[in-house]
Amino acid sequence: MSTKNLFQEFPLLQTERLRLRQVTERDSPSILELFSDQEVIRYVPLSRFTTTEHALQEIAWYTTIFQEHTGLRWGIEIKDTGKLIGTCGFLDYKPDHRRAELGYDLSRSYWGHGIMPEAAQAVIDFGFGVMELNKIAASIVPENTASGKVLSKLGFRQEGLLRQHEFEHGNFVDLAVYAILREEYEVLERERSSRHE
Repeated sequence: MSTKNLFQEFPLLQTERLRLRQVTERDSPSILELFSDQEVIRYVPLSRFTTTEHALQEIAWYTTIFQEHTGLRWGIEIKDTGKLIGTCGFLDYKPDHRRAELGYDLSRSYWGHGIMPEAAQAVIDFGFGVMELNKIAASIVPENTASGKVLSKLGFRQEGLLRQHEFEHGNFVDLAVYAILREEYEVLERERSSRHE
């Protein structure tokens, strides 16, 4: 799929429990609630949101990366309730190199329920399928062990450590770099398919 076609209309993704959709200004209360939680932003290079304006700026960034064809950020919505509980998507999309970086965040009350692996798997499937990526990377603070477990569950492997790579919350932090290649993803897909036959 060409970049032009990919970014014409924001794609809707659905899983068993979730609807992944475009985030709009109407979602500002949910985005404010999400990023006002100090635990949610603990390992994220964001300051705690305290106003609706902060949420609107975040949503505007999601719109900008889509318009500039550099990323896609879906809102994670619970199908049964319609509640937006997090976001997941791609940034730093490099079509020439067929790679992108995965990022995500989730409301604390939904941690530990398999929500993020379910949402991220749909995004990864879209990346390797529709976007025809060859590699999807993700960078996390090493102390964020929960996120590391999510990535491992999704088939990512740690590739290395970027020392004191970012300045977050008043400190220089290391970033652990994870990635999954198309060939690795295809092996996992075949294993998943054989389990469901």
